[in-house]
Amino acid sequence: MKKEKNTISHDPKKIEKELGEFLNKKFGANVKIISPSTLPRQETISGTSSSEKNKPLIDFNIKPRELITYLDQYVVKQTKAKSVLSTKICTHFNRIRHSQANENGLSKITGNIKSNILMLGPTGIGKTYLIKLIAKKIGVPFVKADATKFSETGYVGGDVEDLIRDLVKEANDDIKLAECGIVYIDEIDKIASSPSVIGAQVSRTGVQRALLKPMEETEVNLKVPHDPVSMMQELESFQRTGKRTKQVVNTSNILFIVSGAFSELSNVIRKRLSKQNIGFGSKIVKSKKENELLKLTKAEDLVNFGFESEFIGRLPVRCILETLNQEDLYAILKMPNNPVILSKRLDFSAYNINIIFTDEALKILAKRAYEENTGARGLVSVIEEALLDFEEKLPSHNLLKFTVTKEVLKHPKAHLKDLLSKQKFLKFNDLYEKALLDHKNYISKYINNNSKTLSVRHGLTLSQIRCDMIALYFCNNVMEIEDALKKIKNHQDSIKEIEIEVLKTYNLNIIFEEDAIDFLIEQFINHNATIQEILSKIYDNYYDGFNLIREKTGKDRFFLSKNALIDNETYLNDLIRKEIT
Repeated sequence: MKKEKNTISHDPKKIEKELGEFLNKKFGANVKIISPSTLPRQETISGTSSSEKNKPLIDFNIKPRELITYLDQYVVKQTKAKSVLSTKICTHFNRIRHSQANENGLSKITGNIKSNILMLGPTGIGKTYLIKLIAKKIGVPFVKADATKFSETGYVGGDVEDLIRDLVKEANDDIKLAECGIVYIDEIDKIASSPSVIGAQVSRTGVQRALLKPMEETEVNLKVPHDPVSMMQELESFQRTGKRTKQVVNTSNILFIVSGAFSELSNVIRKRLSKQNIGFGSKIVKSKKENELLKLTKAEDLVNFGFESEFIGRLPVRCILETLNQEDLYAILKMPNNPVILSKRLDFSAYNINIIFTDEALKILAKRAYEENTGARGLVSVIEEALLDFEEKLPSHNLLKFTVTKEVLKHPKAHLKDLLSKQKFLKFNDLYEKALLDHKNYISKYINNNSKTLSVRHGLTLSQIRCDMIALYFCNNVMEIEDALKKIKNHQDSIKEIEIEVLKTYNLNIIFEEDAIDFLIEQFINHNATIQEILSKIYDNYYDGFNLIREKTGKDRFFLSKNALIDNETYLNDLIRKEIT
């Protein structure tokens, strides 16, 4: 009897009932017990998700030369850096694609070595910009962070493993895709332990050590142990399934790129080289510029700078960026896709003001930025300083055109007064039209010089007329060259749709000649024409004539030139006379 009582007292259902009654008395009906045994059980989620094991993770077939050509449209100089980054990044992702294609696993080797990259160079020369461009081009998940925000444990600052979790978010929770992403960490030189500080620097060396495993290969749990939200999600999952779930991200194919200015590294290198030389050699070392010294960087220099040897060992590829001189800064401003000028054009466009810069003005801005000694970042500062008063006052005076000239930069107050008085309206308008024409011709020449690459990329024949058309569209709209080309290509595709629609609807095979296509594109751009409007005109102006020729001769294929579109009556009369009589 005693044994039976003991058995009953340990009955889970009995305990659950008694506990439920107790909670009901204590807290009312708001608290209920949910037993895992009464809920459906699901399999534990383990590993890297995705049920489609044979599905390709990435579709990557970009060659290094293609990526370099793409970067050349946006980045001035940095030839070596573009070569190193393009080659190693393309090789990394093509290796992943190659491994996916080999289902037998022959491409897998023990001790996977990743080409993680260390970028060194002064501030403001485009390190982050380069990586953003590459990430945009290749289309893989990409996250960026500053090294200064991390701590070893994650209780202060951020946890380095949060970067991997952010990758999953960028990949729309596709873990497999996130495992082929890029992690970019800037300001990496800030986590080097300072040689001037005596004693352990846990916060800095701790971050380096925390990065060691993710940079090589490890599995990162998506659930954060100390995060209350993750704990609540885990509890909810356990109540639903009765089992603990586990989702992890493998970092073996995640590429890590780190960068920093390393402003004091040149002193470390100079000291090493001076020790190696005697006599006049040390004087030669002292005379070398900082960037020249960075090109001589060795692993021992980085260790002496404050990095642990294990950390440097996981960054086998080094990429040294060049400093920018005054001519380089001017070349940046002249590049059609440069974000500095495009951003300022967008600022004024927000007030319906078209702004354009003359060459003389760009050279002055480049000189001022060079004197600030902050690289390309200095361009933004000098432009903001020079145009702030104009940006403040012009929107309130209904001015639609603004030309930034040498006089604007040298005598801003006097020029602003003249603009607002509108007494020299015709002069300023002529100035704008001339600057616009010069800029359009420059852009047209740029497109023409790159026509071979752009034609292949967009499937668009680039005649001189079309180059001029794209250039004018680019100048009148705030966008990159690529977007202007896409717009023209979309219009060309619309014209092909018209040809197909006429064939389907009227059983007539009409073909627009190249000059007719250009003419119709202009109608789309300048007059906001629609496909339906053009189809309607084709029917009204040509159907009866084409149908007559078809009935008399059986011919149903007709070529339309620009002249045929402009003067349809003359075209049809000549065609009928030729085909019928």
